[in-house]
Amino acid sequence: MLNISKKRDGNKLIVTLEGRLDTTTAPELEAVLKEELEGVTELVIDLGFLEYISSAGLRVLLAAQKTMLKQGSMTVTRPNDVISEIFEVTGFNEILTIEKKKKKNSRVISLPETACCFIVPGSVMEIL
Repeated sequence: MLNISKKRDGNKLIVTLEGRLDTTTAPELEAVLKEELEGVTELVIDLGFLEYISSAGLRVLLAAQKTMLKQGSMTVTRPNDVISEIFEVTGFNEILTIEKKKKKNSRVISLPETACCFIVPGSVMEIL
């Protein structure tokens, strides 16, 4: 099963996928994209809730990328580790613009040059 959510903001379209993108569900995404891409210059495909992608799903992403190269840009966001590995094994990480999932509760902080800190995995950072 695949849930597809769409949000349009001017020429930007955000498509969020939840579930499985496989042989059964890929035609549904393909139809949605074909219907929605006219006039879109920025396409964001959010995979944050996608559990699985098959070669049929990869084909739909490739077709969308090909279309968007002619009329703007496409970014794939928040793939999980399994889908990221599929992108790497298939070489899609070289074809698609992918923004990786940010780690939960990760923050960037600025420290004075004189600060010293120790980071222990799974714990709070202590600044000395």
